[in-house]
Amino acid sequence: MAVRSIQGAENQEWSLVIKPKTNWLSLNLKDLWRYRDLLFLFVRRDFVAVYKQTILGPAWFFIQPILTTVMYMVVFGGIAKLSTDGMPQSLFYMSGVTAWSYFADCINKTSKTFTSNAAIFGKVYFPRLIMPLSIIVSNLIKFGIQFLLFMGFLVFFLVKGSDVNPNFYIFLMPVLILMMACLGLGLGLIISSLTTKYRDLTHLVTFGVQLFMYATPVVYPLSALSDKNELIQKIVMLNPLTPIVEAFRYSFLGAGTVSPIDLVISGVTILFILIIGIIVFNRIEKNFMDTV
Repeated sequence: MAVRSIQGAENQEWSLVIKPKTNWLSLNLKDLWRYRDLLFLFVRRDFVAVYKQTILGPAWFFIQPILTTVMYMVVFGGIAKLSTDGMPQSLFYMSGVTAWSYFADCINKTSKTFTSNAAIFGKVYFPRLIMPLSIIVSNLIKFGIQFLLFMGFLVFFLVKGSDVNPNFYIFLMPVLILMMACLGLGLGLIISSLTTKYRDLTHLVTFGVQLFMYATPVVYPLSALSDKNELIQKIVMLNPLTPIVEAFRYSFLGAGTVSPIDLVISGVTILFILIIGIIVFNRIEKNFMDTV
């Protein structure tokens, strides 16, 4: 009977066969599509759970960028007297905060993929890449809410007659968002893979992201660096996020240093980082449960 049952099991046609990955660049797109319902479930969990037990709830999506913008206006605009390229301070800082917050949230949360979800990974099979992808998508919803807030401020200043000039670069918005998402995903995958062995990195990520912001023209325009130190400007331009933030700001405010060549170089760099992230993620995924 045992032999017959084994032979019968071997002859069955299984709807899903789980095999070890042999290709480090394998994305398993078919599996990702098959588990799309789980992806949406994780997106809902990430979006709802953040402020579920708070008093103000989703209002924090609006309060955070407003408070951050006000703080930047006081510290960098009022005390440090940093240039805003002639743009209203509130619009200048909010545009930078809106773009930067999406990237920062993506890398901060994606970098904890393995350590935060080890219990789930050890109990049931699903494409592991779904977890970081759900973070990217859920943060996209938050970005959309804050972007609407930014657009409200922009319309107010346009009606007021301020010197704000939106232009055709607005049509690049989907590309800029995709570039920020891919950069956050790529760096997050690399960091999350390293944290399975080196837990100290989890303490350095938040601090490192904060320092990275000052290497990105979020609270200052890139043009301000050209007047002071050309070397510093070149160093800041090595940051693949710099052309994205400048293009984002220029598309809505008409102020910023935008170069199509710099955007192309940034895109190639981001693609390279994403590929490295996928390779490292796929390699660590095979045996990360032994070290987490």
